[in-house]
Amino acid sequence: MDEQAHKVVIVGGGAGGLELASKLGRQFGPEHIFLVDHASDHIWKPSLHEVAAGTLDIHREGLSYAMMAKDSGFTFIYGEMSGIDRVTRVVQLNPVVDDDHVIFPARQVSYDTLVLAVGSRSNFFGTPGASQFAVALDSTQQAERFRKLFLRKLVIANNSPEPPEPLRIAIVGGGATGVELAAELVEASKNIRYYGLDRFDPAYGVRITLLEGADRILSALPPKMSAAAQRLLEQRGIEVRTSVRVSSVHEKSLTDTQGRHYPCDICVWAAGIEAPPFLARLGLRVNHLNQVVVDRHLRTDDPNIFALGDCAQAPWEKEGEYLPARAQVAHQQAKFLIPMLGARIRETEVRSEPFRFKDYGSLVAVGHTRGVGSLMGVLSGKSWFVEGLVARVMYMSLHLMHHFAVLGLVRTGVMAVGRLLLKRSAPRVKLH
Repeated sequence: MDEQAHKVVIVGGGAGGLELASKLGRQFGPEHIFLVDHASDHIWKPSLHEVAAGTLDIHREGLSYAMMAKDSGFTFIYGEMSGIDRVTRVVQLNPVVDDDHVIFPARQVSYDTLVLAVGSRSNFFGTPGASQFAVALDSTQQAERFRKLFLRKLVIANNSPEPPEPLRIAIVGGGATGVELAAELVEASKNIRYYGLDRFDPAYGVRITLLEGADRILSALPPKMSAAAQRLLEQRGIEVRTSVRVSSVHEKSLTDTQGRHYPCDICVWAAGIEAPPFLARLGLRVNHLNQVVVDRHLRTDDPNIFALGDCAQAPWEKEGEYLPARAQVAHQQAKFLIPMLGARIRETEVRSEPFRFKDYGSLVAVGHTRGVGSLMGVLSGKSWFVEGLVARVMYMSLHLMHHFAVLGLVRTGVMAVGRLLLKRSAPRVKLH
């Protein structure tokens, strides 16, 4: 390896980080591009609600970072970032431990340019009991934890000598994650009874309550989308309660600020996000959500460190506002950084145009055959509302577009065909 090669180290293999590593790797090769992640496989984060419901098998859908590194020409480093030394320009990694055995010791990775793309995690806002009793959906491990808990409680109820009581699920947060999870659980419940749960009644066996602190669900999106999504949820038997602020979480219930109690067997927390706390210890400027503050070129206050995606507070062109934590933001930021980082590798002049986000709208899946969306006409400036099967198909296309960005056209096409064929032979819900 050329020791003088300019090393770009990208920490975080989410939507933005993986796209950036894949595209730069194809241009410059593994001696220049390094991707660090604490997981061995990548999954598109917006699909974690499907993993949680069991309608998507992570062991079939996950993409191996090592495989993508070989195919796309970057170097993958398995490990979790613990800190950086900005003077010597090294990233410090925690040991990798599996079943109390050290797989990789603590290590250091040198860099010339560092890109932070570590994403976000659930924000419990200091709510008593939330971190102890609520399940978050920040990773595949947490989604699998919910799936197993959901299935285990259904099996216990089905095998009980007493008439089975409905499983009560409370979802705190009426954003995209909460709405999509609620709808996906209904889809999963329709199929569970066919896999041995003979006493399970889909219409009665699961009771889902969606609690939102704002006066409508999907509050960050147009009101028409909120109304359509709530109508579709209620048609599926999901109870939607707005203007409810949870004050505490208990083992079998929730309490709101008005003193009302909501019994539940499982609580899912999807009420907000924050960046990983270790970012606040790097010596870089951060906000109250631990997000690294960047300028319009995605640069931190260290000229050799950039940040993108959910872990970055990036200014919007709207005065006094910041870019939202959305996958399309990370995708566009990764695309923006490619020529900038390429110029640093080549040691040529870096372009000076600032990053400009183009909002193409939002799509939310409400089950397997329905969705709602607001599509922005970039040329006309108008917003177009879509609903139903059209919105759901467009939502599915976003996943394919992400695979296209990291895998290319041929492999994405083969994967799409393979997924359709596997659905013919695999159960609709993963029960093992």
